[in-house]
Amino acid sequence: QSNGCGPGFTEENTSSEEQAMIKITGKSYLASPNLPDFCGCSPGWSSAFYGAECFDSEVHSYLKNLGKQKSSESQNIDAKKVELEQLLMMETKNYRKTIKFYQKLLQKERRSKGPETKSMLPKLRGQLQEMKSKVQFLELVKKYVQAKQWGVESYVLPTVIHSGKADTMDMAPMDESSLLLYYNTEKQQCNNQNGVRVLQAGTPLGLMAYLYSRNAFLEGYVQQFLYTFRYFCTQEEFLQFLLDRISSTLSSASLDPSTSLTKICNRSFYILQAWIEDCYSVDFATNTDLLGTLKEFISSKVASLNGYGERLLSLLEDASARRSGSADLNSGMGKCEEESEEGRKTLHSLCKKLSEDVSRKNFYWKLSKSMGPITQYQREWLHTGSAVLPKPCCSSFTEESSVSLARADEVGPVLLMECSAQQLCWQLTLLQQEVFNKCHPVHFLNSRALGVKDKCVTVPKAVSAETVSLKVCNLFLSKCIQDQYLLQLLKNADSISTWVAAEIVTCHTTKRQVSLLSKFLLIAKCCYEQRNFATAMQILTGLENLIVRQLPAWKILPAKVAEIMEELKAVEVFLKSDSLCLMEGDRFKTLPTIPSAHVLAMHVQQLETGGFTMTNGAHKWAKLRNIAKVVSQVHAFQENPYTYAPDFELQSYLRQRITRFKDADISALAADNCANFHQIPAEKHSRKIQDTLRKMKATFQ
Repeated sequence: QSNGCGPGFTEENTSSEEQAMIKITGKSYLASPNLPDFCGCSPGWSSAFYGAECFDSEVHSYLKNLGKQKSSESQNIDAKKVELEQLLMMETKNYRKTIKFYQKLLQKERRSKGPETKSMLPKLRGQLQEMKSKVQFLELVKKYVQAKQWGVESYVLPTVIHSGKADTMDMAPMDESSLLLYYNTEKQQCNNQNGVRVLQAGTPLGLMAYLYSRNAFLEGYVQQFLYTFRYFCTQEEFLQFLLDRISSTLSSASLDPSTSLTKICNRSFYILQAWIEDCYSVDFATNTDLLGTLKEFISSKVASLNGYGERLLSLLEDASARRSGSADLNSGMGKCEEESEEGRKTLHSLCKKLSEDVSRKNFYWKLSKSMGPITQYQREWLHTGSAVLPKPCCSSFTEESSVSLARADEVGPVLLMECSAQQLCWQLTLLQQEVFNKCHPVHFLNSRALGVKDKCVTVPKAVSAETVSLKVCNLFLSKCIQDQYLLQLLKNADSISTWVAAEIVTCHTTKRQVSLLSKFLLIAKCCYEQRNFATAMQILTGLENLIVRQLPAWKILPAKVAEIMEELKAVEVFLKSDSLCLMEGDRFKTLPTIPSAHVLAMHVQQLETGGFTMTNGAHKWAKLRNIAKVVSQVHAFQENPYTYAPDFELQSYLRQRITRFKDADISALAADNCANFHQIPAEKHSRKIQDTLRKMKATFQ
């Protein structure tokens, strides 16, 4: 069984860190008699990207038929959940055993290379793929069951607002139409619901209240809200809104799940946990006051009444520990759980390895006809990778490593020439991945306020991230704290481009320049073929440096290598053509991808152009929904990492070279090297002067 967005939806919510967090905190939560089993509340990027289409008709029909063979048609949802959990547990267990068997066969095949083992491996890989799809589908059904619970009908939304007020007697009656605006649409095919109303706009209070709507999770609204709420309310305002609802309903919430107070209380906890799981790094980690307010509330109001408070505190501690890099994700796990976690990670890598073996497809640039000759570049897309290997643990391009700068200077560009383009591509990709995995979709919002412009060099080298002014074009509320990690991401990109240009202009012979130009072009080609568009575009920027483009070496560059430059420009046009061009088809679900941070930021800026509010002051939700859809691809790409074998010595060397040249003045470096100038032979130069004198003499005779 398969689902259109199943792989993307479920894999993101089964990451090692999140699962560990859920399992570590599970015991304290189970003590709560009043709250449901909130296991992984974050809807995930797929919810924001696909919206209501995330749960297709197959999910609905499966849940509808679940349990019918055992009891009557009116089986309740709790019985369905129990059966679903049992099925999921059984399929996961079988799937983990198959992984272990595959690993043993793989080791045996490497040792003996027997024909029987070789014939079994492809069949077993096929079984693994089928089992993976089945587990993902069951997890999607489970997520659907969770998303359906604890919402209220739209006419109850004013009650949600009133429930958080200390004194509701003095408040004027509030109608839904004063909070939210809808527009009518045809019946949605994906969820078989009669949902003919689509949210168009709303006041900040109305948009927060809509989080409690029955279909808020199913429509993708919750995840879209978590990405974009900073445009119309601060983190403190959103947190206070949730805490007010919890305070007013927690003591009154009963065991009866049908009452409005119980639904409001449970949905408040659900949203709060989803916010922590998904946005801790951009909201709570950067705002100690916000974190302190939440911890104080949980300790004083929730922990004494409900065991779920201990779970939330543990959730915050784990998130903080993961951010600081000191979390022991396996603590509190049983042996069986550790095996399960290892099984998931191994299967993820195995399935990528499987995709490497079978996906030998052509990659067609989907460019408009008006772009002329660029459309002829249709290249074979080969995804080459290594076996299942651990990810390297390095931090950034510019940090010091075991190899000293002096050692890197001694080696110089020689190591670049000795290593193959593929080797360098793999290690640069791993370095880029380390930086990209630290970013969050929210980092790409409101980038104009950070000084990011539609230029190749976006961040002044002399200006640190802390000194950037937020006076210009700040689309967030003035009191909203914004994490500025995007500036670090762009500065790293600029360092790569400067390093590429510096390595070329410091070559002392034209022959070496030709070799290095060829090497960088081949590296960039390899990068974009492996869907590492970030490094490919950084190399292109370095090669398009004005000084580099004027080098004599370009004239004697082999024609086939020179064609790669046009290919790279075609890739750049392709990336700029559509904000979701890398999300087309299913390729992004199986093949690792790193987008160009600057190009993505420019796409978001384009969506941010224009007003965010209507004439009546309501905020345009359709505009915010589109922004959330575009930035959600950041999490989509992060869940599918590269598994190349890390060469730490080569990575260290690359880091040192990049660090050395990251602030270099390319024109000053080029001026010290005669190979960067067109040389005219002395005899030819003398002959030209004599010819000129003869012509001048003839004119006067």
